[in-house]
Amino acid sequence: MAAKSLASCIFCKIIKGEIPSFKLVETDTILSFLDIGPLSKGHALIIPKYHAEKLHELPDEYLADVLPTAKKIALALNAENYNLLQNNGRIAHQEVDHVHFHVIPKPAPGDNEGLVIGWPVQKLTMDELKKLQEELLTKL
Repeated sequence: MAAKSLASCIFCKIIKGEIPSFKLVETDTILSFLDIGPLSKGHALIIPKYHAEKLHELPDEYLADVLPTAKKIALALNAENYNLLQNNGRIAHQEVDHVHFHVIPKPAPGDNEGLVIGWPVQKLTMDELKKLQEELLTKL
């Protein structure tokens, strides 16, 4: 498995040990560590050991350990409620141009700690959904 790295990338530097981190889980394909600007206690990051800016650019083999690691972290935190977040691109709120996943505990209902999001639902007709499904099925 050929790893790809970018010298100027903060996450690549963390993977190489050039920048210290509070490591949690490490495998051949990922590294996870505590976020130094957490939204809640236990907020952790999981980063593939391959530099790709967006998820669709990442080789599939670098995804194999992501969800099992997220599950381990959530269990270790005893987090009954949490978000698993992954953003792609600036307008989607990606701050570091290296694929990464957040495990963000949500400690209490109505608490401002943890991820706070809105969910602006789009209204589509059944016909519009059917057309979109047909279009996507031709590409999948």
